[in-house]
Amino acid sequence: MAEKTTAAPRPAPLPAELDAGAEDSTIRPFTVEIPEADLRELRARIAATRWPDKETVEDDSQGVPLARMQDLARYWLTEHDWRKCEARLNAVPNFITEIDGVDIHFIHVRSKHEDALPIVVCHGWPGSIVEQLKLIGRLTDPTAHGASASDAFHVVIPSMPGYGFSGKPKSTGWGPERMAQAWDQLMKRLGYSRYVAQGGDWGAFVVDQLGLQAPDGLLAIHTNMPATVPADVDKASQAGEPPPANLSADERRAYEQLLRTYRQVEYARYMAARPQTLYGITDSPLGLAAWLLDHNDADGQPAAAVLAGLDRTTSANGELTRDEILDNITLYWLTNTGVSASRLYWEYKGGFFNAKGVSIPVAVSVFPGEQYQAPRSWTEKAYPNLIYFNEVDQGGHFAAWEEPEVFSHELRAAFRSLREWSLS
Repeated sequence: MAEKTTAAPRPAPLPAELDAGAEDSTIRPFTVEIPEADLRELRARIAATRWPDKETVEDDSQGVPLARMQDLARYWLTEHDWRKCEARLNAVPNFITEIDGVDIHFIHVRSKHEDALPIVVCHGWPGSIVEQLKLIGRLTDPTAHGASASDAFHVVIPSMPGYGFSGKPKSTGWGPERMAQAWDQLMKRLGYSRYVAQGGDWGAFVVDQLGLQAPDGLLAIHTNMPATVPADVDKASQAGEPPPANLSADERRAYEQLLRTYRQVEYARYMAARPQTLYGITDSPLGLAAWLLDHNDADGQPAAAVLAGLDRTTSANGELTRDEILDNITLYWLTNTGVSASRLYWEYKGGFFNAKGVSIPVAVSVFPGEQYQAPRSWTEKAYPNLIYFNEVDQGGHFAAWEEPEVFSHELRAAFRSLREWSLS
C-alpha cells in the first residue's frame, strides 16, 4: 500500500480541540498498491496448504466441508484476480487520517448533487469496506439508478481500527464506543456539521453507540441489525429458556431465532475470549478463509447467503459473487488483520441484541436473512424516536453486499423525512 498525492476532498475547518493537540489531523490521499511479492507468497501458501481429513458427516455441522474449501482454494489460486479489486478500490477516493493515535482509512465520495446528505457507513466482521463498494454509485448518483436527485448522499466509508487499511491499535480500548466517537470526529473533520450514520453487524453496534452519545450534528442513524430485545426477554434467551408466555406471534418467532443464533456463535465466543490464540488464521490463507466463512445468518452456519455467493460467478443485479467473497478474504490476508480484527469481540463487554436506550431518530430495516427479525413492537420500544421501519422481502445479514439495490432503496427511504431539516 502506498500513499500518493492526489486531489484531496474539500478542505474543512478543524474542531478547536484538534488544533490544540499533537495529533496529526491532516487528511492524506491513499492508494492501494499491494506488492506483487505479497501476491506470489499468497499463491505459494495456498498451494502448500496442509489439508485435514474429510469431515465424518455429510453436512456442514462440523464446520466448512473439506470439498468446499478445496474447490475454493483451486479457484483462489488459479482464477481470482486481486488486481481487479484493487482497481475498484482505487477508482474511488481513498484517504488516511489520524484519530486518537490510530490511522483511519476511509473512502470519501461526494455526490455531484450539492444538497446531498452526508452519511457514514459502518462495516462489521467478517466484512470490510469491500461490502459497501456497490453502494457508492447508487447513493451518490441516484439519478443513474432510477431515483431522485433529492435522495443523494455524500458517502464516507471508514475501515474500523484493526481492519483493512486502517491502523492496528497498540493498546486496549477500541470498542464500538470509541469507534463511534472517532466516526463523529471524522465527519466533522471532513466539514460535515450535520450527517447520518448507518451500520450492520458491528457497524450496528457503532451506530447504536453514536445514538447513545448523540453528538451535535448527528441527525439520525439507520441499522439493519437493530438491538431491540427487552431486558427480560434477552435474559431468558441468553439462558436458553422457553419463550415467555406473553409474546405475540412475531415476538415468539424472533425469540426462537435468537435461540438458534446463540447456538451458532462459537466463533464469536472464542474471539471474545482468546483472539490472540488465532495464529493459524495469520499463517494460513485457507485457515483464514475457513474462519471468515464460518459465520452464521438466519439460514444456517456457514451463512447461506455466502455459500450461495460462492457458487455465483456473475451477477446481473449486484448479488454477492465468489470473486467478491474472495476479495474480502484476500484483503484480510494482505493486511494481516485476521487477529487484530478479532480483538473487537474481546473489547466489547455489552449485550448484543438487547435494547440500548437510543433516543435520537432511528430508522430500521428488517431483512429476512438477519440473525433475528426484529418485531415492530420491540423496535418501537427500543427506539422511541423511530422515524422509519420496514420489513424487506429479500436480503440478509450482509444486506449491502447481497442486495445493494434493495439496500440503497432502504437508505433513501429511511432518511427522506430528514432532508429538509438537514438543509435548514
